[in-house]
Amino acid sequence: MQQRQLGTNGPQVSALGLGCMGMSGMYGPADRVESIATIHAALDAGITLLDTGDFYGMGHNEMLIGEALKGSKRDGALVSVKFGALRDPANGWSGYDARPGAVKNFLAYSLQRLGLDHIDIYRPARLDPNVPIEETIGAIADMVKAGYVRHIGLSEVGSETIKRAAAVHPICDLQIEYSLISRGIEDGILATCRELGIGITAYGVLSRGLISGHWKKENAGAKDFRTFSPRFQAENIDKNLALVEALRKIADAKGVSVAQIAIAWVAAQGKDIVPLIGARQRARLSEALGALDVALTAADLSAIANAVPKGAAAGERYAAVAMAHLDSEGKH
Repeated sequence: MQQRQLGTNGPQVSALGLGCMGMSGMYGPADRVESIATIHAALDAGITLLDTGDFYGMGHNEMLIGEALKGSKRDGALVSVKFGALRDPANGWSGYDARPGAVKNFLAYSLQRLGLDHIDIYRPARLDPNVPIEETIGAIADMVKAGYVRHIGLSEVGSETIKRAAAVHPICDLQIEYSLISRGIEDGILATCRELGIGITAYGVLSRGLISGHWKKENAGAKDFRTFSPRFQAENIDKNLALVEALRKIADAKGVSVAQIAIAWVAAQGKDIVPLIGARQRARLSEALGALDVALTAADLSAIANAVPKGAAAGERYAAVAMAHLDSEGKH
């Protein structure tokens, strides 16, 4: 497995990470046995970075990872956890809490659910508008000193927030959506991270399956949060699937899958970028791992740019209420 350095001060990690959110119902029903088998297959293939959030399935995802990591499977695995998103009993979202006291409370519960004595990378899921980022990072820094956290990360924040956070404690990586159809990071955030020696863990590299080459309009179920995503809605989906078909022609010419070409494109944007693969099944994981063998030539990159121009996607990446929580949008 190829390795990449996660920022100047961060750990060495596998060139692909495994995003585990989909294993806890966010995309409809998930299979516990297959989810654990997929985590084990990822570890066996050399993937070291497992990404989760304490609010994925209200703790379910952390307990699933904890079960998967029992015994020797913990050796070499790096667990990245997002915290701060508030949920309600009806599966709704209630904002964010990143007060110092809340940071330590969330961390205590995560350690218990994961069955670990430390978390490798700990990060606020979003900027809490009521709490200065310096206070949140300072609280995590206390936990680094105490040995409960190894590294501090950020998620979906803009350049100003990144600079303020990095002034308090070294930041190893920024987790942010980055794909062929979500390229806002290129408008300043990526440059800020590189200036400060901060790596990128890119989620949504297949835009929640939209540009995987496998998505069909009839795929979404009632409990699949993609049904609320503007890019999957009726007025936009056909335009976006047309982009996928343009990408498929390039993939077919190279003898690879659409998903592999989309993942390889993100990985090709810099050695400081680690794509997170949201595979829920071993077959999808195996396909994603094949992206590591896809070498994109200058001609390939030019063809991809023509097929999927920057800004070509129809619809925002989240519904308006969720977009409002993204410090990374419009704050470059």
